[in-house]
Amino acid sequence: MPRPKNKTELIDLGHKNYEKLLNYVESFSEEEVHAEFPQGTLNRNIRDVLAHLHHWHLMMQDWYSVGMTGDKPDIPGKGYTWKTVPDLNKKIKEKYEHTDLKEVRKLLDNSFAELQKIIEKHSDEELFEKKRYKWTGTTSLGSYLVSATSSHYDWAFKLIKRCKK
Repeated sequence: MPRPKNKTELIDLGHKNYEKLLNYVESFSEEEVHAEFPQGTLNRNIRDVLAHLHHWHLMMQDWYSVGMTGDKPDIPGKGYTWKTVPDLNKKIKEKYEHTDLKEVRKLLDNSFAELQKIIEKHSDEELFEKKRYKWTGTTSLGSYLVSATSSHYDWAFKLIKRCKK
């Protein structure tokens, strides 16, 4: 499916890719789920990948909350730039490395639901009109949400698939 261009497509592709990812994860045995990925990947196992998604959901929620008040959110995070995202992702990995996979799944499901609430309360125009909100710059709110949902789930699915070969 091409990149979403309206609210319905955003919701549908987000749910589709999220379910595809979780179904794939659930297809593994208990041992496989906890197995380490090959060297060379920042996220070392499935828990790390799911925790990464959860944390990016939280950051998106924060950007949205701050941005919609008229303030400028720290994007991608306080003290980070898009060039230093690898450092941010490393910090995220470290934050959750002692969190149980079942807990990460609960956190991810909850943060997924919160992003869905944000999407639901906006019209197509509010989601996809470029430059509508000062905090999204030259792009749209929908573009940020695509990146935080369907595109990110697709990335996670492909990473896990590659690492499980």
